Amino acid sequence: MGRPIECSLPDSSRDPAYEIDWELDDPDNPQNWPLWYKAFIVWSASFATTCVVLYSTSYTSGSSGIQEDFQVESRTVVLLGLTTYMLGLAIGCLTLTPLSELYGRRWIYIINVALYTVLILPVALAPNFEAVVISRFFGGFSGGAIVGIAPGTVNDIIGPKYRALAFSLWSLGAMYGPVLGPIIGGFVYQYLGWRWINWIVLICGGVSTVCLVLIKETYAPVLLKQRRKAKQTETGDMRWWTRYDDQGQDSAWMRLQTSLQRPLIMAISEPICLLWNFYVGVLYAVLFLCFVGYPIVFQEHRGWSPDPAGLGYLGIGTGIALAVLSEPLMRKLIAMHPPDPIAGKTPPEACVRAICLGSILIPIGEFWFSWTARSPVHWISPILAGVPFGFGNTLVFIYATSYLAGSYGIYAASAIAGNSLVRYVFSGVLPLAGSKMYAALGVNWAGTMLALIEVLLIAIPLVFYRYGGRIRQRSKMVSRVS
Repeated sequence: MGRPIECSLPDSSRDPAYEIDWELDDPDNPQNWPLWYKAFIVWSASFATTCVVLYSTSYTSGSSGIQEDFQVESRTVVLLGLTTYMLGLAIGCLTLTPLSELYGRRWIYIINVALYTVLILPVALAPNFEAVVISRFFGGFSGGAIVGIAPGTVNDIIGPKYRALAFSLWSLGAMYGPVLGPIIGGFVYQYLGWRWINWIVLICGGVSTVCLVLIKETYAPVLLKQRRKAKQTETGDMRWWTRYDDQGQDSAWMRLQTSLQRPLIMAISEPICLLWNFYVGVLYAVLFLCFVGYPIVFQEHRGWSPDPAGLGYLGIGTGIALAVLSEPLMRKLIAMHPPDPIAGKTPPEACVRAICLGSILIPIGEFWFSWTARSPVHWISPILAGVPFGFGNTLVFIYATSYLAGSYGIYAASAIAGNSLVRYVFSGVLPLAGSKMYAALGVNWAGTMLALIEVLLIAIPLVFYRYGGRIRQRSKMVSRVS
């Protein structure tokens, strides 16, 4: 395991015989926990993530009802409820996720999933539109901790060999959430009204709370510190130490500041984070623009009602499922990458092979959708266009997350938190311009413009596949956690 930035090397006064570390096949080491329990942890993190992300896009299904009930001027104004939620997610990821690297994952999970569930109530019972917008921001803030910590949790319990598979299973929640939102929201709104969308998510949030309460702490530095304290208490000998102990004289507040600043510093100063954040952020924003474009295509142009119109996202959902099921093939593709000549292990750049494949599939799906969206082309064609689009987006999301986790070790949560910040800011702001963009350019040319942007961005994964090793070697952060 890597050493935190704040820790210096053990001084000469520390006796190696008194170091607290994992023993071979140590049952307390999260990576040695039973398979069934690790599967439960991944499922719980995925389900909680599904609830949080599903709540973002299900809002769009009931937006017309909100507009009518509260007499909101335009659809663009109504979409502020989506924007404030996504901004809440972004800020929550940035500020709450690093706390899990200071205090551990478990309590940050439990507190925030409980708060998130409670904060759905003010939206469901909102007397005016302002209450909806403000409550969704704070709900998104608490939900940001769940989404931000989950990848770090997966990284804690799964070794490198099966990490991509675990991220694939977890990503079912992260990627299916945006797709399930409009499908479930469309049917619920059609038959029960927009307030019931909130009640459904509230129930799911309660289930998530129960599941996360049953999960033990997974973060190795916190677990080893707890073991060290127990050993000191048991023996009365204060010489016991771990490599994660604080070496300097920094106060708790200074360490907290460092922890909170780390994701933002990494997002700005680390070339790895800077480029991947921009790339994934743009792709995720385009995915969320689909939740503006699909209703225009299927409801306005083709005259479908909200409930069957939500089924238009099944193509994207199918692509997501296929991407997860393709993990064994992707693993073989990754294994074909030459090992690192020094470490003898497969480097993180091997994951970029899958990302390159995904980066090509995404614009193919976007072009396909754009030019078959209107009648008289049969409705099945734009739905099928979602298959390569969803497949490609999922490959990029899974393996970009795996790349960041593989590069930054115990600081994976901070690296991914910075990625989430950019992703959610982009996806919260750009859809506000989506309606006007589609109105000005039309479905065909608006989609074409987005596809061309995606084509240009293929250069980023190609650069990382070719030069990623050199970029990592020049990173001070990576060298310190290696």
